Amino acid sequence: MKIIPLFLFLFLLPLTLQAALPPHSEAVPGGVTVIDLGPAHGKPPVLHYKKQQVMVQQDQGRWKAVVGIPLSTKPGTQQLTLARGAPLTFTVQAKDYATQHLTIKNKRKVNPNKQDMTRIRGERGRINVALAHWRETTEVETTFILPVQGRLSSPFGLRRYFNEQPRKPHSGIDIAAAEGTSIHAPASGQVIDTGDYFFNGKTVFLDHGQGLVTMYCHMSRIDVTPGQTVTRGEIIGTVGQTGRVTGPHLHWGVSLNNARVDPALFFEDLEGLLSRSQL
Repeated sequence: MKIIPLFLFLFLLPLTLQAALPPHSEAVPGGVTVIDLGPAHGKPPVLHYKKQQVMVQQDQGRWKAVVGIPLSTKPGTQQLTLARGAPLTFTVQAKDYATQHLTIKNKRKVNPNKQDMTRIRGERGRINVALAHWRETTEVETTFILPVQGRLSSPFGLRRYFNEQPRKPHSGIDIAAAEGTSIHAPASGQVIDTGDYFFNGKTVFLDHGQGLVTMYCHMSRIDVTPGQTVTRGEIIGTVGQTGRVTGPHLHWGVSLNNARVDPALFFEDLEGLLSRSQL
């Protein structure tokens, strides 16, 4: 698979609070859709999608639901449930993602042994809790800066094969960079948890509010602690090659209402940067 070079300049966007809605939306598996809920009077509506509470933001005098769509979602009609009122529906369109074949030298990272599986099951619960985290807040930064300088080595949604064995689609983007390269918070938030996991290696989870959580994996060093508040652009650690990797890089994931979604949708001009940096 061809690797697309991408030189990421962290401070292309001003370090001020960004608009309430993500710059891009796409009602596809792994996408984000924005649904108009009506005039913004009183308290914001409370609604759920697949039993997960959904972000609601005020935009131009109206309440808007910002809904993350899991990669596993089938095309067709989906339903939001409200605490009060009739359910709302929206339509998910099909999207084809590319395929990627990777060779992993450490065979245990592809076919873990019994002891590894015991560790993995324990870690999975902790990771799931972090990704499903909800913190009520009225202001959420949904326009991000890119967290690290490097090149985009794996986009979101790839259908992956490790040593020719099929695995789950790629739930984030990989940014290849030299070991020790600084990783910056893409928006203000709080550190939910940190850890060193079998597959993900050294990892940080940031909570940006209302079910928007970002994840940083394979780090060589972690510079933050759980409960710490971080600001947009603050260093949270460094790039490494811990966990299941083929080289030093950052795996950057975005979770919205506990659905893994494309981080590109939260970046103002990722497509423009890609088109300008193609060889």
